[in-house]
Amino acid sequence: MAKSYVIAARRSPIAPRNGAFAAMSLADLARPIVLQVLADAHLTPADVGELIVSNALGAGGNPARIVALGAGLQERVAGLSVDRQCAGGLDALLIADALIRAGQHDVVIAGGVESYSRRPLRAQTFADGRPSAPYDQAPFTPWPDRDPDMAAAADDLARMLDISKADQDALAVQSHARARAASHPELTPLAGISRDPFTRDLTLRHCDRAPVVSGTITAANMAVAADGAAFVVMVSERIAAKLGARAVAFVAGCTVGADPELPGIAPIAAIETVLAKAALTPADLLRAEVMEAFAVQAIACQKGAQLPEHIVNPQGGALAWGHPVGASGAVLAARLYHHLCQTNGAGLAAIAAAGGIGTAIVLRAD
Repeated sequence: MAKSYVIAARRSPIAPRNGAFAAMSLADLARPIVLQVLADAHLTPADVGELIVSNALGAGGNPARIVALGAGLQERVAGLSVDRQCAGGLDALLIADALIRAGQHDVVIAGGVESYSRRPLRAQTFADGRPSAPYDQAPFTPWPDRDPDMAAAADDLARMLDISKADQDALAVQSHARARAASHPELTPLAGISRDPFTRDLTLRHCDRAPVVSGTITAANMAVAADGAAFVVMVSERIAAKLGARAVAFVAGCTVGADPELPGIAPIAAIETVLAKAALTPADLLRAEVMEAFAVQAIACQKGAQLPEHIVNPQGGALAWGHPVGASGAVLAARLYHHLCQTNGAGLAAIAAAGGIGTAIVLRAD
């Protein structure tokens, strides 16, 4: 069967909302990253067959088309927008893989971009004539009593699995420390910013003083809302061989639905499914990039999927830089790609999304 390969991957710095990137549009955030991955791949805009963009908080209207035109891709590149909330950045890669294996395109750029700072205001309307009412979180199920606030759902998960606030705070401190100590070759400077500005010397004392969001969930042990972009170049086997680039194979990927009241552990089923598809066990993996939207969610997924602790986010995670919702999955993929470029073997990226959705992919470098 035909295969697809990742041959380049980059991300922007991740900046908290209303921070360094607050004035930038989706096209402004995405353009430099799209052009950088093309340059890394030794390709031109004319080589691109399709651009797939995950975006969760925008106003619709096919953001991918805006990004494609803004980045100077040819007009024939229509752009395909994906909204699976947090999981969309990895789902963009799954779609790119399917298009390439089906012979539709030889070169696809896939990833995500999010401006939390410039997300539109939303209001619910009513048929009975009541005034419209603003809302922040869109509904993710048809049942209000089974559609929890994300922080409240994370606290429920902590109680269910007996994961203490101390455990969550310890992971947050570790994530910042690892991110500060690591190099980040996947990062492309943007608007004069060359590092993730949120990453800091977090301590347990800071965690003790952090504002409580819901129960054991605090501002310190959950990822900050953020702006950013990340993209990869995926190509057919023919193009990978022609370019002679360091190609990392897209081995398998899947998205699964799970209990919408416990969205944080949805990736466990996705991880188990994708490892089975790839004929791998957790012990076979060199690296796992697991989303840290909440510390409790990352702990639960690592333990529930039986991932060796030392391979999970050894260079930090989203607790240390933030959560640009639609782009976060692509950030994980970019980080995984750059690690696998330095070695041979398989790696995993996995993420949870509101509504009880989990996505996971396996990449391999040989």
